[in-house]
Amino acid sequence: MVKVVRFHELGDANVLKLEEMPACEPGKGEIRLKVEAIGLNRAEVLFREGNYVEQPNLPSSLGYEAAGTVEAVGEGVTNLKVGDRVSTGPFFSMREYNVYGESAIVPANGAFAYPENISPIEASTIWIQYLTTYFAFVDIGKLQPNQHVLITAASSSTGYAAIQLAKMMGAVTIATTRTQAKRQNLIDAGADHVIVTNDEDLVARVKEITQGRGVELVYDPIAGDTLAQLVEITAPRATIVIYGILSTKPAILPVLTAITKTLRIAIYAVFEFTGNNELGFARNEEAVDRGTKYIYQGLASRQLKPIIDRTFGLDEIVEAHRYMESNQHNGKIVVTV
Repeated sequence: MVKVVRFHELGDANVLKLEEMPACEPGKGEIRLKVEAIGLNRAEVLFREGNYVEQPNLPSSLGYEAAGTVEAVGEGVTNLKVGDRVSTGPFFSMREYNVYGESAIVPANGAFAYPENISPIEASTIWIQYLTTYFAFVDIGKLQPNQHVLITAASSSTGYAAIQLAKMMGAVTIATTRTQAKRQNLIDAGADHVIVTNDEDLVARVKEITQGRGVELVYDPIAGDTLAQLVEITAPRATIVIYGILSTKPAILPVLTAITKTLRIAIYAVFEFTGNNELGFARNEEAVDRGTKYIYQGLASRQLKPIIDRTFGLDEIVEAHRYMESNQHNGKIVVTV
């Protein structure tokens, strides 16, 4: 028997229960992972609430990211063997696979080796934050050296990943945060400029930093009523990538300004590249291979270093979800097993 986190109804963090289940054997193309650490994501909060891009089949478990050791392989698996140290990411639907537990069945093509110089805790956080950013920067935004990229809600794990990847690509980073409390963290993480939006005028500061031109790329998980400001601070032919909906307010697009600048506004999910059968996305093998290799190299060289805010035990999963929803964290929240 193994302990697994499940929920039998939609709701707040209290619906998460730690239950004992029989250990399953991997099927064709699958592996069984002995889980050591689980990286938490906002997507799992939304999934638990019934507000995600896909709905759970109740009772359900959840989770995309985990690090651990392969303890069994199914028929036809040739890329991994028992004993391999791997971590998982956004390569499957949570309706089909999940990782919140002591053991997890996942598709073999959704688990990748990680560099020996990083810990299982760090490894459990890498693929969603770095791949989401990598495809947004390289494939959608076409980010070039010396261009300016505005990273909103920059103290999230994906925000920190964006700062690191942008610097690795030679771009100039402008990070935003609402309060002074997280300003120094962003500076320490390598942000070239930090704008505290509760205290500073976003538009004026961006124009000052870019000498009036505006930014070539915006990387935004908020949307809502800040979209109009983002349009205003972009350079001609810039791209705005929206990858989340942290704001519940309607997004208002100043169309004339956007047309005048011929802006590209991309509504984006990482599954466009990594694949998700339930959502109808086929996996782009070339992009996944290219992205995972780039990130692996960055991790191995320590140009990329996951920022871990806090760890919880598996029996503290309710507290871990509550902490994520409090928005107090700087970087990634990890559950150790």
